[in-house]
Amino acid sequence: MALTSAYLVAVKNLPFFLEALRTARSPERFTFKFVEDLGFKSTNDRLFIPLLKALGFVDENGVPKQRYFDFLDDNRWQHILADGMQEAYEDLFRLNKKAHTLSRTDLAGKIRSLTQGKYSDVVINNMTKTFAELAKLANFERPRVESHAPTDGPAATKDNKQTGDVSPAAIDLPQDSHEHLAVDRRISHNRGIDGLTYRIEIVLPAHRDKAVYDAIFRSLKEHLL
Repeated sequence: MALTSAYLVAVKNLPFFLEALRTARSPERFTFKFVEDLGFKSTNDRLFIPLLKALGFVDENGVPKQRYFDFLDDNRWQHILADGMQEAYEDLFRLNKKAHTLSRTDLAGKIRSLTQGKYSDVVINNMTKTFAELAKLANFERPRVESHAPTDGPAATKDNKQTGDVSPAAIDLPQDSHEHLAVDRRISHNRGIDGLTYRIEIVLPAHRDKAVYDAIFRSLKEHLL
């Protein structure tokens, strides 16, 4: 079952503990002593370690995993925490993809259902408040990713009217060069971004005559720039 049974008895120190992790030097292994060295000396604070394991921050031996190192990034830590939650509470998010927005009452009901009544009310309450506190700190809103239309094949042809593609053009070289320069002038307009993006591909011929290359760039300057 992809629903962790790890929980905290007291959640008041959770935000301070996560902040301490991001400012402290990474340990070789997470141990009770390391947690105490961070300033969390209560026996309840020892429960942070199994929670970190559930979130995929450390392995079963307490050795930091890549997710933990990603978590140290001040610009991404909230998204990394959300990733860990979605893994640790996968069954809960399967029931409701916005489980992090549910009320405590609804959360408790779903957790009780998923665990098939195996846990006492006290444990269900601890699991619920742990999830809710983590959800307050995490960021589930993903940055928008630009999508780019394919440049080859039927799909590209279909979208040409939207992207403003221009068919390839040929630039003539001196007659004695017997070479041809293909220039792909593809102009694409990305929705949501102001202005146009010009993509120019130049295939230069193998030629020892410097005059050939001078002619190429002179023609580029005259016709494209």
